[in-house]
Amino acid sequence: MEGEVIGTGPYRATKLWNETIKLFRGGMPLRRHWANFRYYEGTFTGSEALDYLHELLRSNYNFGPEVTRYQTLQLLRKFFKAHVIEDVKGRHGTEDFEDNSHLYRFPTMSPLKSLPTRPSWRDSSDLPRLIRWDDYEELPLKENVAPQKSAVLTSDLWNKRHSVAIGDVHECKLIRRREVTSKQVDHIWKSMTVTHLQRVLGLKTLEGILNPVHVNGKHIVHNIFSVNKTGIVVLENKAEDMPYWVISAMKCLANWPDGSDAKQPLYPGFERDVLRTVADYYQRLKEPLLTYHLYEVFVNILSLLQEQDKATEALQVSCLLLPPPNRRQLQLLLRLMDRVCHNPRLPPLNDAIATRTLMVQMFSHCVLGSPDDMDLDELLATKLVTFMMEHHNAVFQVNTRLRCQVEEHLSHLKRAQIKYAGSDTDFSASPAFCKQIKRVDCEEQKVIGTQIPLQQLLEGLIADKELPVKDKKKRLKQFQKSYPEVYQKRFPTEESKAAVIPEKTPRLKPHLMFFNLKTPFQPFQRSWSFRA
Repeated sequence: MEGEVIGTGPYRATKLWNETIKLFRGGMPLRRHWANFRYYEGTFTGSEALDYLHELLRSNYNFGPEVTRYQTLQLLRKFFKAHVIEDVKGRHGTEDFEDNSHLYRFPTMSPLKSLPTRPSWRDSSDLPRLIRWDDYEELPLKENVAPQKSAVLTSDLWNKRHSVAIGDVHECKLIRRREVTSKQVDHIWKSMTVTHLQRVLGLKTLEGILNPVHVNGKHIVHNIFSVNKTGIVVLENKAEDMPYWVISAMKCLANWPDGSDAKQPLYPGFERDVLRTVADYYQRLKEPLLTYHLYEVFVNILSLLQEQDKATEALQVSCLLLPPPNRRQLQLLLRLMDRVCHNPRLPPLNDAIATRTLMVQMFSHCVLGSPDDMDLDELLATKLVTFMMEHHNAVFQVNTRLRCQVEEHLSHLKRAQIKYAGSDTDFSASPAFCKQIKRVDCEEQKVIGTQIPLQQLLEGLIADKELPVKDKKKRLKQFQKSYPEVYQKRFPTEESKAAVIPEKTPRLKPHLMFFNLKTPFQPFQRSWSFRA
């Protein structure tokens, strides 16, 4: 049984029932007993069965040391009625199993239950997909604004703009998500919380464990943000809260003896009456505080209790799914139980049972239970409530990782972005993974991805007919200095450059034309020097 994660609550409870029976039948010592003037082989007394099963349950991590002898006796009575055991005369279920020397034996027929069919909720339409950047609207253009005239860029302005973005920018539109409504916020919290819970439980699916129909996003948001300084839920509708006299009794017991009102009569046993007042209220609840709908979720968490951090995180997320009144009542109850158990000034609340055991037994079935009254409900509830009582401060903290993920997603949706024409990239898809490529391919892609816009920029500069030749040459020279490889590829020779930008023949001054045409330049220079 150890370490196994079993599918659903009823399924897991039934499997635990069967495995407990197998352990009990496989390990219970059987021997010959004398009764009614004859020997009975392969039998055991009621007291022997109680001793063995009690130790078996206490040493098993699914139940733990909190299991009492009385709870073990109740389980043996269930075994007797379910024909897991019978008396030596073959009778079962007609009378209660007793802790005495009465003889019992195991029947030859198998007492194991058939595993229930797991319920399946394949319609996940109630669990909305996350809002993505695919759902966008274009920002409206400003009206009555005169179009800007195109201007010739100076070299400084061209360099400044070029330093911002190299290459031509494709046509783009400024977009934003439509206003995120409160309903959409609730759905996002619902979707991401359920997904986070599935990941924490380590399950491939929550089918048969949690029906999304029973998850209310408003409850999650309320449980996170509508809290007081101590982290306890504050209810908007005071009619949903516990009666004043119950809250007063809980405060009195939690802060004993400082919490008692001086006007109240402090007679012997007063603290026990206060506890009965609180217990009476909780035991009259119509359903357990963890609700019937979430029973299977919390029973699955039982398999994680050996890993404290993992179990705490699972409980943090699961308790967010509770209706706010349930979360408030549960948190106040667990805090009360913990304070009572650690208050040395509080008198014993029971003459026969330790205070810690009393508190767990008194309130466990008010916290966890199934509508079908499963055979192991009481033992499972004891195990879970004990853990929650010991770690209630951590359990009722909001999971930091979940909160950061949701708030980051909501913040992303509210930011405006630029969407390029032809781009279908969805930046909100999570998680995203990249395929690893070779370093050579990476360098090649980097060079190609950089050179293409530079080549386009160079061609645009060459084709600009409105730009004077002098300015064009100056900018080409700047381009050559900044990107020699791109420039060299476009103009490998002077002839290729001249074909695009032909050199103009310089016009000679009139008084030099005669000498250039009739007389060599050097003889003329020597003649002029001689005369001087």
